[in-house]
Amino acid sequence: MAEEDYGRFVDWDQMGDLAKSSGPSKLDCKDQRELKQLARQGYWAKNHKLRAQVYQQLIKAIPCRTVTPDAEVYRDIVENVVGKRAAASIPLPEFVDGSPVPKYCLKADGVGAAHKIMSCVASQFPDISHCPALPAVTALLLHFSTDEAYCFEQVCRLLACNEPGRRMLDQTFLAYESSCMTFGDLANKYCPTAHKLIVATAQDVLEVYSDWMHWVLGDLPFSHVARVMDVFLVEGYKVLFRVALALLKFYRKQKSGQQQQPAGQDTGGVRGSIQAFVRGIASCVSPDKLLEKAFAIRLFSRKEITLLQLTNEKSLQQKGITVKQRRRNVQLAVNAENFSSAIVSAKEMRDIWSWIPERFALCQPQLLFTTADHGCSLNRFYSHCEGFEPTLLLIKTTDGEMCGAYLSTDWEERKRGGNKLSFFGTGECFVFRMKPEMERYEWVVIRHPELASAVPGQIEEPSEGEPATPPQNSDKNTLPAADPRTDPSDRLSPFLSARHFHLNSRNTSMFMAGNVDSIIVGGGEGNALYIDAELNHGRTARCTTFDNPPLCSETFQIAILEVWGFQDTMSS
Repeated sequence: MAEEDYGRFVDWDQMGDLAKSSGPSKLDCKDQRELKQLARQGYWAKNHKLRAQVYQQLIKAIPCRTVTPDAEVYRDIVENVVGKRAAASIPLPEFVDGSPVPKYCLKADGVGAAHKIMSCVASQFPDISHCPALPAVTALLLHFSTDEAYCFEQVCRLLACNEPGRRMLDQTFLAYESSCMTFGDLANKYCPTAHKLIVATAQDVLEVYSDWMHWVLGDLPFSHVARVMDVFLVEGYKVLFRVALALLKFYRKQKSGQQQQPAGQDTGGVRGSIQAFVRGIASCVSPDKLLEKAFAIRLFSRKEITLLQLTNEKSLQQKGITVKQRRRNVQLAVNAENFSSAIVSAKEMRDIWSWIPERFALCQPQLLFTTADHGCSLNRFYSHCEGFEPTLLLIKTTDGEMCGAYLSTDWEERKRGGNKLSFFGTGECFVFRMKPEMERYEWVVIRHPELASAVPGQIEEPSEGEPATPPQNSDKNTLPAADPRTDPSDRLSPFLSARHFHLNSRNTSMFMAGNVDSIIVGGGEGNALYIDAELNHGRTARCTTFDNPPLCSETFQIAILEVWGFQDTMSS
């Protein structure tokens, strides 16, 4: 067949329907938006030769370093790098972290060719320290390569991309680890039911989510991962997040039809269960259905994801985590032996901990204030809580009801408004109740993105290379945008800062406020929590910011109030 020019390493007997070329035989498209739609629709997916040619065009268009190794370089160095060793015996570079080469539909010599290519890549890119996705990407591109040198050049261009803001493959442990944390944050927000399942069944949630990239680039069958690559080469890294979230949703759906797994199942068991599901997904989910689910998830713009990724990277750097090391899991962060609260049990605190942003999951809860020890004084509340960010507020009423709030910003921020009660904080804030069942209520914009477009002129998703610059305030209904050089919320918790959104109503961003008379959480048509200066009486009602029901009895008397901080166990 003619496709063999681009399928030298392919075992055509394993390709199934993909071995039969059908559909269009050429692509004539210059418009990027149209190209995105064609990629999502699988325009070139049924013609192997056309797919190979499209990959060549897309990868050749990637802006790269001035000196990027090409096919000629491979031909010059391969003999010196590989020597006379059999291809199958060539070890993979250490930076792939033990990730094997997926066979997909390759012949045996195709797997060997992948080993040779990656050894040569390692010799040309000494700055790569961690890239576990490379074996899968190399194996995938070999299906559409005329020879090893051609595939080597394509891999090098992906690694050498230097377009500002554009991300193709993680090449350091810091970037990889922050992507795992970012995926955990996204799963927490956009797949809450699936996230709840993982928390209930795995002892180490972060360890489960550390596999997210391998689900997509490694575990997916060839027919599915090739469709993902079609879109990835056009739209970039965010596609991988989308597909992994869709896989998590399908996994949860499958588990919901089975007998409930025991709580606290071995983490390895959960990881193996997800891996087995993804590897066998072809039996229940087609490539089209997978992409349809992935693009039905209403994520924030790529800019917001980039902000979260950068924040997670900064958090890891501050903890000194820049090279691979054993990670402390989320259960250990709330140690039952050391944890003591008059309001919640260690298990309940662990459940609350599963809701917090991933960059704080390495921290341990630290009691900052309790009315039992420090008395019922708002001044003492402020004096004990100022300087800490974020904090967790817990309340138990005299009727035995329990509720609380995760507050993203230092209470000292209230002073910027003088004596005037003014709201501050970010969209990472949320409120919750403990009974009749634990329920979290996030920023309403997370559940209803239509309430805010990212910034004027960016209603359409920005391109991969767009820098994450702050928006300019240009609408009277938009919250005033603080100077990014002086706004502490940008320095400490930039993700979901209200100034990054063109909000339809100020009521949707009233996160937290305080003065000498009261503290308030949530605003607009009511307050999620209002607590008086004596920390004795409070009120709760539906509010626009969190779109929550009353968290307990609408008027209540406080039996005990606690505030918890996040102690950095890595630095301590």
